[in-house]
Amino acid sequence: MKKTFETISKSILFNGLPPDHVEKIAGIAVERFFGKGEFIFSEGDAGIGFFLVKEGLVKIFKVSLDGKEQILHIFGPGEPFGEVPVFSGEDFPASAEAIDETQVLFFPRSAFVKLIHNHPSLALNMLAVLSMRLRQFTVQVENLSLKEVPARLAAYLMYLSEEQDTPDSVTLKISKGQLASLLGTIPETLSRIFQKMTAQRLIQVEGRHIRLLDSTGLKALSIQGTAFNQAPE
Repeated sequence: MKKTFETISKSILFNGLPPDHVEKIAGIAVERFFGKGEFIFSEGDAGIGFFLVKEGLVKIFKVSLDGKEQILHIFGPGEPFGEVPVFSGEDFPASAEAIDETQVLFFPRSAFVKLIHNHPSLALNMLAVLSMRLRQFTVQVENLSLKEVPARLAAYLMYLSEEQDTPDSVTLKISKGQLASLLGTIPETLSRIFQKMTAQRLIQVEGRHIRLLDSTGLKALSIQGTAFNQAPE
């Protein structure tokens, strides 16, 4: 119970709430465990509640009619997912799968709506997170539709650098195949771009650890592709 309380209190969704509110939220939480590759929910399933990652990693994705997978988000400890149906009462718009041994907290919709009714401050926290998610999704749509893959990769590396608070390096928590899906490309194309960016001394790749050798060049590439397009082959 103590671990659950800490996970909830430190999450971006409930951070800053008073302890008594956190205790009430913990009281309706249900622990669930998923093995690597196990589905948490599928697109079209009834949105009967939402989840919070306690340990592990979860990918949110959609599959096209021709079977191509597009990863929309990767969520780790402390991050919520599937929260939109709590307000809309609709089905899940995408699928969720554990990409590592994963433990989540499940919050039933009916019980959580009752908590919100009694404690409206919970809704304010959720609205703030949903607004942030909307901004992130808008950026992702812009990247996938308007930017070439090198710019998408550079933007993602800069995002990881900020998220991990490591200006000179980042660590990938997902495989390069999953990263390719997240960036809307295929692994072979991603590998070629990694090689070219390495040759141009923008980055240095050591497995899942990537040193950012030229942050200025990466930023220019992420915005307009300048460094990548002008650099020699």
